[in-house]
Amino acid sequence: MSDRTKKLAYLLFLTTPAVPLLSWWLGQATGYINVFAWLTVIEVYGLIPVVDYLVGEDRLNPDDSSEDSMRTDLWYKLLLWSCLPVMLALIPWAAYQYLHAGFSWVGKLGWILSVGIVSSTLAINAAHELIHKRSKGERLMGGVLLSLVCYAGFKIEHVRGHHVNVATPEDASTARRGQSIYQFVPRAWLHNFVNAWRLEAQRLQYRGHSAWHWRNELIWWYALSTAIAIALDTWLGSAAVAFFLLQAAVAFTFLEVVNYLEHYGLERRRVGQGRYERTTHLHSWNSDYLLTNLLLFQLQRH
Repeated sequence: MSDRTKKLAYLLFLTTPAVPLLSWWLGQATGYINVFAWLTVIEVYGLIPVVDYLVGEDRLNPDDSSEDSMRTDLWYKLLLWSCLPVMLALIPWAAYQYLHAGFSWVGKLGWILSVGIVSSTLAINAAHELIHKRSKGERLMGGVLLSLVCYAGFKIEHVRGHHVNVATPEDASTARRGQSIYQFVPRAWLHNFVNAWRLEAQRLQYRGHSAWHWRNELIWWYALSTAIAIALDTWLGSAAVAFFLLQAAVAFTFLEVVNYLEHYGLERRRVGQGRYERTTHLHSWNSDYLLTNLLLFQLQRH
């Protein structure tokens, strides 16, 4: 695949939010709305892994000059930026359909899982890229995306916690060898919130402010999540709020499942009192499969 073709192929990420639209249309057209509510789940965990295997791996890496130009290329920026308006449109539309499309409880469950998967792959995955950017505007976009899944702590804990402590006992996003996913995920949920608050409190204390100072960005991001919930409640009622919270829970649960896979059992050696060796490619499990890396903005080669 040429560089130009691969560059255009990143547009495949738009197929993920398109599937709920397709499933809704097929459900309305055929009357099997509860069956097609599961289409995104079937696509992501059935079809894509098979196609990914058939397409094969992509072992090419950009050289230093190409990597530098990619960081400033407007095309790649627009791909990430576009995730925000897509998610801002998808969440209220999906909440409306949750109440008015005629789903049974089986269809509602499939719809929650489907939208949660889209939120995980678009909102959280794009936010993961944006919160690492130098631009304040891009980091703000990342915060808004995380607010759509009620997981704002990731903005702080991932950058200032996980990246510092990855592959050490201090990192709750690194699964210990032998730790089950059922043990790992609840601990990661709690750690994300608690450690993000602790890190933000430390930052503010250093500047002479309390943790409850208005400069605590977690307060603003969680306030935004609350405002979205209130808006949905005003428009559609409490059932829409339940949908919003449940799709968010699905999204950040899938995030932690990915964390479980990416760092399971890997450890950095101690090189001194309270110090560990430098983080390298040896401290994450990576995947070179082309299709899923295009769909996820190279998340698997992080």
